[in-house]
Amino acid sequence: MNDFRVTKPKFFATTKKGENYELRADLNSEYRDRRKDAIKKVIANMTVGKDVSGLFPEVLKNMQTEDLEQKKLVYLYLMNYAKTQPELVILAVNTFVKDTDDINPLIRALAIRTMGCIRVEKIIDYLCEPLRKCLKDDNPYVRKTAAICVAKLYDLNPELATENGFVAVLQDMVSDANPMVVANAVTALAEINEASTTKDIFVINTPTLTKLLVALNECTEWGRIAILTALADYRPSDSKEAEHIVERVIPQFQHVNGSVVLSAIKVVMIYMRIIKTDEMLRQLVRKMAPPLVTLLASAPEVQYVALRNINLILQKRSDILQNEIRVFFCKYNDPPYVKLEKLEIMIKLANDKNVDQLLSELKEYASEVDVDFVRKSVRAIGQCAIKIDEASERCINVLLDLINTKVNYVVQEAIIVIKDIFRKYPNNYEGIIPTLCQNLEVLDEPEAKASLIWIIGEYAERIENADELLVTFLDTFRDENSQVQLQLVTATVKLFLKKPQATQNIVWRLLQIATSECDNPDIRDRAYVYWRLLSTDPQAAKAVVLSDRPVISVQGNTLSGPLLEELINNISTLASVYHKPPETFLGRGRFGADAVQRRAIEEQEEASRESPIQAQVKTNIENLLDLDFNDNSATPTSNTPPSSSKSTNATANVDDLLDLFGGSNMNNDLSTPLQSSSSNNHQNNGLTNDLVSLF
Repeated sequence: MNDFRVTKPKFFATTKKGENYELRADLNSEYRDRRKDAIKKVIANMTVGKDVSGLFPEVLKNMQTEDLEQKKLVYLYLMNYAKTQPELVILAVNTFVKDTDDINPLIRALAIRTMGCIRVEKIIDYLCEPLRKCLKDDNPYVRKTAAICVAKLYDLNPELATENGFVAVLQDMVSDANPMVVANAVTALAEINEASTTKDIFVINTPTLTKLLVALNECTEWGRIAILTALADYRPSDSKEAEHIVERVIPQFQHVNGSVVLSAIKVVMIYMRIIKTDEMLRQLVRKMAPPLVTLLASAPEVQYVALRNINLILQKRSDILQNEIRVFFCKYNDPPYVKLEKLEIMIKLANDKNVDQLLSELKEYASEVDVDFVRKSVRAIGQCAIKIDEASERCINVLLDLINTKVNYVVQEAIIVIKDIFRKYPNNYEGIIPTLCQNLEVLDEPEAKASLIWIIGEYAERIENADELLVTFLDTFRDENSQVQLQLVTATVKLFLKKPQATQNIVWRLLQIATSECDNPDIRDRAYVYWRLLSTDPQAAKAVVLSDRPVISVQGNTLSGPLLEELINNISTLASVYHKPPETFLGRGRFGADAVQRRAIEEQEEASRESPIQAQVKTNIENLLDLDFNDNSATPTSNTPPSSSKSTNATANVDDLLDLFGGSNMNNDLSTPLQSSSSNNHQNNGLTNDLVSLF
């Protein structure tokens, strides 16, 4: 007989032992090239997010090498996984200390930089001696690296950095002969000063100022930005000193880096508050224009940052770019956010000399495919009309041309804009009203409807069929937007005050609907007020409803004075892009990734303590505890039916409203909408007769 044996399937069996196993074997290889390739693979896996912390001991063994590239890779690994393996990091201290005495300055700088980046408490004690040596190193590259390390040490342990004299050494390094060391010392001192409670660690005096100005022209981009930021915080003693500093800063306008240019402009803008010489101020205004224009030739993202800063600068100094409006004309390939920002700046630069050129450009924009951009362009035409009196007629003609295109959203936006022009220039352009009224049926946006209704009510005495135009809205009054309803109530009352004999039925019908069938309290209250005015004193109604309104204007500055000054101090930062103070989007201190992760864990623990079922039971119990079975106010005290009590309450509310206007003699008139339909006809006739008899 054959021997049949049952064998287990080997679905889960594998000969592979995992990638980390292979990497561990390669890291322990006797061949140098193989170990180096393994370290590169480990760094590659770490970069893409794979967890290779288990290889920490093996990678640590490869620290002691003469190969600079391999040493950089190992140090990079240590910086990333030091927090997860704090005990093993101590084993690397001897190698760090040894490397700080290496003959190669690159290795010395690399060692001290890595020790500063390993944010583990146990390694701080071993950092002091190597840091002290590197701060006094002969090589400037090592010194500038050690300067930044002092700021990192201060962030971890301020007392230790102060007691060991590192901060004092850093203050002396501002006078270093090498400009890069000066720049890094300034950067570190600024960080430490911001984190300190006394805010007196970094104080610029006359010798320090001279050193900063000398180093400014010889630094890298980051160094120049750090020095310019420090200069922006410095307050000159008088106008002469401010002029001297500005003259040394102006050459930075020609730098290729946009951040350096904006930082230099920030310094000049701040010092212009102190400079008293008019000729000097005019020269500075003239010199600031070319660098700002040059920034607009950058990538779209840089353009947007530049445009947001230019917006701030123009609100402070509107004459800086008064002759440069052409550079802000939109290109076909500009992103939408750049186009909208350019549009806002063009309005700020508009004047009687360039308005024709601007209107021609805006008219072209109105034929674009981007609806939002088209709307903003049409509104910009209206803002030009309001801002420049001499150009109002030309703006009206452009708007009429746009209305004749019959593009729905263009027509509606043009009507909204013309309403504002009528407010700015009353009784000047009534001749275009028939053209506007011809587009009444195509309007479907609340703001456009409300604008045309306002125009009809405002010029009702000059529009023969004004009553017919307003009647078209009565049938759909209940379905209209509240903005349209409010405007319709006011326009109808205006029409009645100007043509009382012909529009008495219209005004009564509208007030009837607004007071009895409208749920919006704003509309209902406005209708009641108009009703009361018309019923008691028509002359008072005319004085209120037909009164002269204040003339509107274009706001040149969209920001308040104190806020604008604060944002000028923060040019070339995020605050100047958001147009908000830094404290509105930054906490009192830094809130890093560690704090975010710690807070998320705490929230999860709090949520796990109370399950959803327990929370629901708790809520239900609280709701039950709110019940008061002994509360007599919850039970009716009479046998009155609910509908009867509701009617009584409504009548009482109307009586209270009438008492506010000085009497209750009009109770019967104003309470008509609240009474039954059987008495409506009699009251309606009486009200109509009362309104007509007033005129």
